[in-house]
Amino acid sequence: MPMPQEFSDYRSKLQSQIQDEYGRVVYTYTCHHKIADRLSGRNSKLKVYQIILSAVSTGGFLGTLITNQQILVWVAGLFSTALLALNSYLKDKDLAEEKADNLKAANALWKVRADYLSLLTDFGELTDSEIAAKRDVLINRCAEIYAAMPATDSKSYSEAQQALKSNEEQFFTQEELNKMLPQHLRKEEK
Repeated sequence: MPMPQEFSDYRSKLQSQIQDEYGRVVYTYTCHHKIADRLSGRNSKLKVYQIILSAVSTGGFLGTLITNQQILVWVAGLFSTALLALNSYLKDKDLAEEKADNLKAANALWKVRADYLSLLTDFGELTDSEIAAKRDVLINRCAEIYAAMPATDSKSYSEAQQALKSNEEQFFTQEELNKMLPQHLRKEEK
């Protein structure tokens, strides 16, 4: 029996909404990974700078004691001041914790992302009311996660956009999947 037009329109709108929400979750998930990567790199560089500045300032002061050259006092003093400035900057920042918070957010979104994909996969087998109920649960879970997670920024969004649109970072070709799957689960490429 054919569906009345109003029901098929509603079903189509449900599917579009769920696809949009899935896309938002994938973008946010990817944004948090991009921020975490950036924070990790920044943290590593700053730690190296701290070590170098500390070594040069300490070496300069020790060199002054041994050689009695005034220039080493100046060099050590400048590097020591730079180290103080860097340490002051990092005093209230914990980049490792910020990275961990972003990875925690991404991990929470990973499950929601998988649930949205499952809902889209099961779409043809569910009634409109079942779909709407599952959608509402997912939207509420996303709202809870979004409220508890750190915000993303425009740079991470741009990086996520590049990763998703150009690099297809969150997706696999059939060839890539076939290389990961055992022989009996592989599909022919189209």
